[in-house]
Amino acid sequence: MKAYLFGWNPLKWPWEDLDNDIKKLSQSGNLKDNWSVVSHKSIQPGDRAYIVRVGVEPKGIFASGFISSQPYQAFRKGRTYYRIEIMLDVLLNPGKEQILAMEILKTGNLAEQNWTPQASGISIRPQLVDELESVWLNFLGTKEEFNL
Repeated sequence: MKAYLFGWNPLKWPWEDLDNDIKKLSQSGNLKDNWSVVSHKSIQPGDRAYIVRVGVEPKGIFASGFISSQPYQAFRKGRTYYRIEIMLDVLLNPGKEQILAMEILKTGNLAEQNWTPQASGISIRPQLVDELESVWLNFLGTKEEFNL
């Protein structure tokens, strides 16, 4: 499986309806959102997506999902760029709950990846995808244990 990293900087792009989106995901089991993607030539529906918070603390992965569309062109400020849709399966509020911290992402083999990309939708190194998924699922499982 291929995986891609999408960056979210709340200083540049406020997510004003984050709590409502978390509620929608919790109630319906799915939530579709669109993101810009630089790896538009290689990304495909079904690929894994992780969203990392950058710019302000806490930094780290707070959402995941699967690519659910082909890349499509969009226009903003006279510029053409590409977007894709992500069907989210996990969405956490970094201001209210623990996220997969940068300290964990920068240890062991995972340290080989740039976790603070300047562009959104970069490819995660293929040799790290399984380990990242395992760390993410373990983190989510640990969160659930403490929320009981």
